[in-house]
Amino acid sequence: MGKVMARFIATFGYVGHCPLAPGSLASAVGVGLAFVLRGNTFYYVLALVLVTIAGFLAAGIVEKEEGKKDPGCVVIDEVSGMMISLFALPLSWPVMLTGFFLFRAFDMFKIYPANKLEDMGGSFGIMSDDIAAGIYANITLQIALRLAGWM
Repeated sequence: MGKVMARFIATFGYVGHCPLAPGSLASAVGVGLAFVLRGNTFYYVLALVLVTIAGFLAAGIVEKEEGKKDPGCVVIDEVSGMMISLFALPLSWPVMLTGFFLFRAFDMFKIYPANKLEDMGGSFGIMSDDIAAGIYANITLQIALRLAGWM
């Protein structure tokens, strides 16, 4: 994969070059994708798998090019993690907003083993900690929604 294509993919169409909160913006894009694909499990899973595989292929290339670990412009990991956060949930606005904030919190605080995954570096480190944050957020939402009787 060429550097230009890797940058386009890893920054999710250059969203990662937004000067203000590129990770949060990419997470919001992930919410938008989840909303558009809601109700169609096949296409949701297909998009999630494609985004995740593309992230694993491109993130490490941009990391090497930038010369620093997990550069802020690489945001495809946030898109993937956010989509994982909302997978198999009833996508109402309260659920999507709660999922967004839960994902961002889990991504920020790096609860074990996410912190260890991030330390691995390269595409694996970049993608895996956000995948873990997405899983944490999804499990939290699944439990909360069931306890509240919304599922």
